[in-house]
Amino acid sequence: MEKDHFMQMEEFITYCQAGHSISTNEKELMQLLYQCAFEAQKIIMELNNSFHTQKEIVDIFSSLTGKTVDSSFVCFPPFYTDFGKNIHIGKNVFFNTGCSFQDRGGIFIGDHSAIGMNVTIATLNHGLDIRDRGTTYPSPVKIGKYVWIGSNVTILPGVTIHDFSIIGAGAVVTKNVPSKSVYAGVPAKWIKSI
Repeated sequence: MEKDHFMQMEEFITYCQAGHSISTNEKELMQLLYQCAFEAQKIIMELNNSFHTQKEIVDIFSSLTGKTVDSSFVCFPPFYTDFGKNIHIGKNVFFNTGCSFQDRGGIFIGDHSAIGMNVTIATLNHGLDIRDRGTTYPSPVKIGKYVWIGSNVTILPGVTIHDFSIIGAGAVVTKNVPSKSVYAGVPAKWIKSI
């Protein structure tokens, strides 16, 4: 990014959605990141602190993501996210209570997928070198169609879970999951094909 150019919020969101890393040394980007996070917090507080109909929840998620969320979407709050603008939700998707998404790197959820209670999806890693710890590197998480994610699963950055697969409760998914597979454990391993 050029030093003499100040990004607008829409441009920053596009920059993040394109998968760029951000360092704590990049003050302008950090300022925009915090602004985006505070906006997400405001929307999430609205979602989590009073009762809403399913239609109202769809509207809140449309506001959070900046995209129209299909009317078939169902979420049981509370729900948490630190960015909000890089969540992509298909049709007939269900989020159970307590999900926490770190979405700046991109979370893509296919049609007819169900996310269990207290699922955490992370899309950012920090640099390994101590001088690079303040830099976050995004990697999207992609969840296919008809996927079932069990309760208390953690999905790490860069993972793709292909169509029709199941992730057992409590698993930590560190690698891609092929279609029509059951994975479970820490780290998650292949259990069987379905």
